[in-house]
Amino acid sequence: MGWVMSEQLAFLSHRHNDMVAVAVRDVAVGTAEYASLDSGTRRPIEVLEPIKLGHKVALVDIAQGAEVIEYGQRVAIATANIAVGELVHVHNVRSARWQVA
Repeated sequence: MGWVMSEQLAFLSHRHNDMVAVAVRDVAVGTAEYASLDSGTRRPIEVLEPIKLGHKVALVDIAQGAEVIEYGQRVAIATANIAVGELVHVHNVRSARWQVA
C-alpha cells in the first residue's frame, strides 16, 4: 500500500478485520503499534504479556469456543477466553483445519 514499516511497528495483521496479528519483532508488555497489510492502517494496542517474534497477539477479545479469524479465514477455535493484547498460541486455541464449520 505504499507505507513503510518502521522500527516502532510491533505487529502486522493480514487483513483489517483479522482478530490476531503477528509479531514482527519481540514485543514487551506495554503500548505497541500494529498495522494491517491490506489497508496500511496503524493502531495502538496494549500488550499484556511478552510476545515473541512470529507469535500472535489478540486484537479483539475472543470468547472461549469462538472462531479465530486470520487472513480473513477461520484458522482456530479458542479453548479459553483471550483478552485483547494476550498471546494467541497452542495454550488457548486449537486448529480449525479439520473442524467442520
